[in-house]
Amino acid sequence: MTNIVTVITAVHGPSAPFLADAYKSLVDQQLPDGWGWQWVIQEDGETGTVVPHVPDDPRISFGQGRHGRAGVARTLALSRAEGDFVKVLDADDMLTPGTLARDLAALSNPGICWTTSRVLDLLPDGSTVGFDQDPPEGPVERGAVLEHWKAHDFRAQVHPATLCVRRDLLLALGGWMALPASEDTGLLLALNAVSRGWFSADTGLLYRKWPGQSTSQAAHVHAGERSARMAVVEARARALSALAGWRVDS
Repeated sequence: MTNIVTVITAVHGPSAPFLADAYKSLVDQQLPDGWGWQWVIQEDGETGTVVPHVPDDPRISFGQGRHGRAGVARTLALSRAEGDFVKVLDADDMLTPGTLARDLAALSNPGICWTTSRVLDLLPDGSTVGFDQDPPEGPVERGAVLEHWKAHDFRAQVHPATLCVRRDLLLALGGWMALPASEDTGLLLALNAVSRGWFSADTGLLYRKWPGQSTSQAAHVHAGERSARMAVVEARARALSALAGWRVDS
């Protein structure tokens, strides 16, 4: 029987044309013997604009649901996840060669429950820009992400868009946070509050920058909402850290 890693993608109408690039990056992955992938695509909404862009592949599961933004779409997609591990791939991003194999290798280490990797921003002109605060390759200890995030204006040293995580732990934490944005950062900090992760220094994701992405909208940086998001993200992580016995070691 083939072991499965489930790749979850939330998509809405404007980002649907990028699914072809995301799909190609997934097809190009070389997995270890005995492993395969499942791609669970969940539309944030119930329109007719996404379906034409969904590739015809039996490994793909497509679903729709009421509009609730990316975190809600991803959490709904969990209902169809078959793999023991869940990999995030936004509709407008692309995996780099070898990403899934590196994730699976890291997750085979004792006590490692989730992985992240280096990211390159893919700019509209085709050029790329890296992040200047990447940690060394290796384990990410409990609490390290929150500490860095607080000290650097709510910017983590590892990118939540690169997460690959144990499905049982993801479900235990309730999936992605019910926030209009930063829901993936909230999940990352929650995971780090209760378990150790891993950072791969090899680039694992091309993070597309384009005018239609949610993080480029004015609402994303609205001071009042941003403060509220950051407050609840931090409070959740600290509450999980303080809960006696809420630790995952294997």
